[in-house]
Amino acid sequence: MNVQLVWLRSDLRIHDNSALAAAAAKGPVVAIFLRSVKQWQSHGHGANKIDFWARGVAAIKESLNGLNIPLLHRDIDAYEEAPQVLLDIAREHNVEQLHFNIEYPLNEQHRDRAVREAFKQHGINVQAHHDGIAFAPGSLLTGKGDYYGVFTPFSKAWHKQITAEQLALRDTPNVQTPLAIESDPLPERPTLDDEPVDARLWPAGESAASDNLERFLRFRGRHYKAQRDLPKVHGTSELSPYLALGMLSYRQCLQAVMSENGGHLADGDAGLTTWVSELIWREFYQHVAVGFPQVCRYQPFQAHTQQLQWRDDDEDFKAWCEGRTGYPLVDAAMRQLVATGWMHNRLRMVTAMFLSKHLLIDWRRGEAFFMRHLVDGEFCANNGGWQWAASTGTDAAPYFRIFNPTTQSTRFDAEGEFIAHWLPALESLPAKARHAPPRDMLTQLDYPAPIVDHKAARQRALDAFKALSK
Repeated sequence: MNVQLVWLRSDLRIHDNSALAAAAAKGPVVAIFLRSVKQWQSHGHGANKIDFWARGVAAIKESLNGLNIPLLHRDIDAYEEAPQVLLDIAREHNVEQLHFNIEYPLNEQHRDRAVREAFKQHGINVQAHHDGIAFAPGSLLTGKGDYYGVFTPFSKAWHKQITAEQLALRDTPNVQTPLAIESDPLPERPTLDDEPVDARLWPAGESAASDNLERFLRFRGRHYKAQRDLPKVHGTSELSPYLALGMLSYRQCLQAVMSENGGHLADGDAGLTTWVSELIWREFYQHVAVGFPQVCRYQPFQAHTQQLQWRDDDEDFKAWCEGRTGYPLVDAAMRQLVATGWMHNRLRMVTAMFLSKHLLIDWRRGEAFFMRHLVDGEFCANNGGWQWAASTGTDAAPYFRIFNPTTQSTRFDAEGEFIAHWLPALESLPAKARHAPPRDMLTQLDYPAPIVDHKAARQRALDAFKALSK
């Protein structure tokens, strides 16, 4: 038999899966998942993401069983073990070809290159598929032939060059004749440093992802532009965890938008087109990871900012992590992150800018804290967002973009409802006082005074950036 081996990674779905569709078109399919807990932890992933990953594997196993596709499961400690483990499976089952969908961070690129080379040496074909984004990195370049380092021109080029083929859904495999290969039992849950958040907050699998997409577009999509910055309102898609692990594809999202928006992506309903822009941001950061690999080595996108003198203040960092900065919107957002494994996107910008600008603490410490807690932790998006906020990344605005957290609070949580939910100590205050509680009430409220003055902190950050030489 011309057995096709599909290596599943962050693409846990049977519908619109390029590698799975290509394999099924060539012969009977066997799937394999390599659990790499120690490697994931070395990349900063915490219990929330790893638990969600495990539940996603369990969900796709059920789907594959319905297609008579066995799912094999192996544990490896490090990516370096992947070539040999996959080769052993390929030999055992007389595999004709290995298929996988490409991942773009640097370690994953090295892993996949080693797998290709090992299989080539043993005469087994490998087919890698660009599945997670519309344009393969390097295929969407500036007029000078460079990778884009600013989002807006990237987005314009994306809309101009996108084709129907890039948006077309891949075939779902038919039920195949059962093979004389049994699926492996799923392993026990690994021992992790932290307990994951309640699984009911984030049901795993492509059925849950599809249901959430449908609900978002039906009830909230057209209000997305107006409501996406309001943390108290259920106005965002909350689909990022499903996109991060491929329980949902970008094509499924864009096809659903076109169905709701008269076939358009760039024109039409403002809410839907704004959400499309967010999907393009996600793709942009994956191109940045390939085109500017220093960001995968814990280096800033803007090289000159490597000179910036960050403050090494553990007490301030701990106060930020625990939601004790004395700035209610920042503290509420941090408590939302720790409790739910997710944070509203507007608040990701506010909290990241507070750490990197107000406290002048290295953005890499915040990036790692987010990755440890986020159920949607994805290197490219997390790194890109943090560097944008810290003015070391792709933000086209100058370094003096520094959000005032109190102004952000009054603008986007006008009645302090989000604050009151996550900081019950402030619930008794009048709505307008929740943004900056009166100092004479702090003791009785059991809430800390601001750990830094906004104006002084802003000036300190400006001075630090002005001291840099390009």
